[in-house]
Amino acid sequence: MDGSIQVYYGEGRGKTTAALGLGIRVAGTGKQVIMVQFLRRKHSDTLDFLKKLEPDLQIFRFETGASGYSHLSEEQKKEQISNIKMALAYTKKVLDTNQCDLLILDGIFGLLDYEIITEAELIELIEKKDESMDLILTGRNVSDQIKEIADAVYVITTEKEQKAGLL
Repeated sequence: MDGSIQVYYGEGRGKTTAALGLGIRVAGTGKQVIMVQFLRRKHSDTLDFLKKLEPDLQIFRFETGASGYSHLSEEQKKEQISNIKMALAYTKKVLDTNQCDLLILDGIFGLLDYEIITEAELIELIEKKDESMDLILTGRNVSDQIKEIADAVYVITTEKEQKAGLL
């Protein structure tokens, strides 16, 4: 069975939710799912809830900042980049050992936006994927070269947004 590479990108909300929904569906079939989140704030209540799905679905967040990357001081950015490098090293280990059936790299395209990694480095990471593993990549912006590599590309846009009670 060949694994796929899927991309969820765009300015709209819901990229992580879409990837996580597929992850829950895959975990529900008894397969192993790992999500590595990049450029996320320190912690959330949602993360606590999702811990209940372990060990079938595991979520890793290496960053420790309380605010978004663009709002950090230069010193805080250096610390976050160190944490991001640890997350990337863990991602490489997961890929090298074929540790899961589905790997979700949530927010990975943001690393390109902030020039933390290059497109060549991301492509090298993608190429480490075992042919049986599924891979999902999310973020706001994606290059044509990554789109070409992907088996499926989904654009998430907001057509209308009103103040909603749940969000």
